Amino acid sequence: MTSERGQGAPRLRYCRRCGIAETRPHLRFDEETICSACRAYERRPAIAWEDRQRRFLDLVEQYRSKDGSNWDCIVPVSGGKDSHYQTLMVLEMGLNPLIVMATTDKLSDIGRRNFDNLKKLGVDAIEVDVNPVVRRKLNRIALMRIGDISWPEHVTIFTVPVRLSVQLNIPLVIWGENTEDEYGGPDEAASEYRLINRSWLEEFGGMNGLRVADMVGQLGITQRDLIAYTYPAADDLERTGSVGVYLGYFFPWDGLSNAILAKAYGFETYGKTVEGSLVDYENLDNYQTGIHDYFMYLKYGFGRAAMLASLHVRRGRLSRRQAMDLVRRHDGRFPSTYLGHPLEEILRDIGMSLEQFQGICDRFTNRRIFRQDNNGRFIRDEAGRLVKFNDDNPEDAEG
Repeated sequence: MTSERGQGAPRLRYCRRCGIAETRPHLRFDEETICSACRAYERRPAIAWEDRQRRFLDLVEQYRSKDGSNWDCIVPVSGGKDSHYQTLMVLEMGLNPLIVMATTDKLSDIGRRNFDNLKKLGVDAIEVDVNPVVRRKLNRIALMRIGDISWPEHVTIFTVPVRLSVQLNIPLVIWGENTEDEYGGPDEAASEYRLINRSWLEEFGGMNGLRVADMVGQLGITQRDLIAYTYPAADDLERTGSVGVYLGYFFPWDGLSNAILAKAYGFETYGKTVEGSLVDYENLDNYQTGIHDYFMYLKYGFGRAAMLASLHVRRGRLSRRQAMDLVRRHDGRFPSTYLGHPLEEILRDIGMSLEQFQGICDRFTNRRIFRQDNNGRFIRDEAGRLVKFNDDNPEDAEG
């Protein structure tokens, strides 16, 4: 019998309703072990959606270009199914949007086709392709320092549209999903209007404690290399009157419904289950996403499959037991490929070997969640996946 360390480690708790782990950042469990995301969804039927939608129409009228000399709003997009839904919604309201994409760190072939399809809906578009040399340095630094290869992408989805809001004098920026509402963040982060400033970005914008200023001087990066990753000055934001809203605050948000609508307008799905996921319609634009999702699993004990499963449980499409079974089947697989793209090629772009990558994986693996032997090595199952302390007690996972 293999001896192990950490026998006294605390058991990971899971929401008794949807099965998501308590370790998700900003998530809260109540005294009934129900997560804040489930509680937020529970309140949805009581929301006066018609009133919210009327308020949204009033809002867009306030910012609509009165003489048609400028775009009415900016819609930040990645080209995915939610981007299609956002664009279709604002077009349906008679708005003339400028869609803005900060090109992802390693844009996939299907991602390129879907962004091109998005433009075919009949919109003007700006694609900001940030300096790839600097971006790959940032990928490497962020992966090594905070275990998040997608840090540059998470930052620029907020900074680039806001910079263009100021520079092009288009005050209204319409994002889609508010992840803090959908996945159970603080109430103030799920509010109607989002405060567009640096402090919000640092807390909820995917920076994970790594500030843009921290990058200066690393691998030869200078301040001038980081323009795309930096918010405009506060006085510029005030002068423009820039305001950001989430479409998901005004209209009930559902990724599957968005995907169905997007497909009807030419959006292309993967055609089979994406590695580490449960579906074929989500996170198709970036080959690095498999690495990002794997590190989420290493740090918190849940990955993309668990997040998607919890959403479908809340909407009554899966039972909790079905969801937990699917999570055990799909979550936590080593990202040897993503969208069929080999890991070694992704790492080669940022100057990293597979051996170096595996060392970083071990460094960020949560020792309070995953078992180790007496030599401190992580224990893996027959499929090569890390073994949690809970794995020997199904009742823990069942809540």
